[in-house]
Amino acid sequence: MSEQSRGKYALILGGMSAFGPLSMDMYLPALPAISGELDAGASQVQLSLMACTIGLALGQLVMGPLSDTYGRRRPLLIGVVVFALASLACALAPSAYALAALRLVQGFGGAAGIVIARAVVRDLFSGVALAKFFSLLMLVNGVVPVLAPVLGGQLLRVTSWRGVFVTLCAIGAALLVAALLALPETLPPQQRRPGSLPQTLRTFGELLRDRMFTGFALSAALAFAAMFAYISGSSFVLQDVHHLSPQMFSVVFGVNSIGIVAMGQLNGLLVGKVDSRRLLAIGLSCNALGGISVAVSTVLGLGLGALLPALFVTVASIGLVFPNATALALSGHRETAGSASALLGVLQFMIGGLVSPLVGIAGSDTAVPMGLVMGALSVSAVAVFAALTRRRAQPEQR
Repeated sequence: MSEQSRGKYALILGGMSAFGPLSMDMYLPALPAISGELDAGASQVQLSLMACTIGLALGQLVMGPLSDTYGRRRPLLIGVVVFALASLACALAPSAYALAALRLVQGFGGAAGIVIARAVVRDLFSGVALAKFFSLLMLVNGVVPVLAPVLGGQLLRVTSWRGVFVTLCAIGAALLVAALLALPETLPPQQRRPGSLPQTLRTFGELLRDRMFTGFALSAALAFAAMFAYISGSSFVLQDVHHLSPQMFSVVFGVNSIGIVAMGQLNGLLVGKVDSRRLLAIGLSCNALGGISVAVSTVLGLGLGALLPALFVTVASIGLVFPNATALALSGHRETAGSASALLGVLQFMIGGLVSPLVGIAGSDTAVPMGLVMGALSVSAVAVFAALTRRRAQPEQR
């Protein structure tokens, strides 16, 4: 594959796989404003974040197996259309609960981009090339969390939070056009699998019984959930507790996201020279170190001087965790890449969605719940990785 083609696929697939951070990060600076306009508490507003996350998870569960049956292109295009229309509907939401319901639909549509983008990469690459391309996607994926909150913060200068969702609609429409014009079908008809609910459930069961797949997928999901706790709670913690402006919050959020980009590119340089499993272990260890530090700094009230570096380490580590965990989890499942990608995404977004309300359970004037949740999740990720992905000793030959 030429460098020009690789770059084209990286931009399109990176944009598609970034529907998650686009959906969540761009409106983060607006959460306090949404809370005020819709007369809703922090937990009620964070319900819209949880709903979007659940939609992202359930959508992957449906769209991944469908892409194994009908090919990648058709389910992808349908999902992007749903994302764009639901984004526009979110701009008209009259209440926090209506916004949450529409965000569920928005997440469901956006899930097609996330899950099918990973499956397309698995169709095109294998081995070291697979891990390297996922690292390349981290460059595109990492830029989105940098730009999204900054763009959201700047949009709030000229429009309300509703304008943020109109912008999301426009982004979805642009990616739809790009996919129509430049993204071919990558799963030939002869390689597709018969589609039925029993067959899909059997495939999921086979994947979950694969100890290595489950270990890589679940440890990455727990690390992702630690970052998601930060995504869910940081706007209230940094703006309400530490009194940062929406614009300054977006700068801090962007700096942390730059860490993901930097670690993702470092990973791309190291893949092939250092074992992917070792790189994943390093990433998970950094995630745990950062999560524990966040917990300590919030419980002891050590202030921004301790909190911001801890958050940076936790978030940046995802640049090592995501590409290696994804490549390792999908490497042995070429024929069921869509279903394997779906389970990988479901674990990430379901766990993230379930923990998001916990960070606001004590109100918007304390950072302690966010810190404790991040610390517990990051430590759990290391424990799962150590327990499930340990290579079994070969039986002694006699």
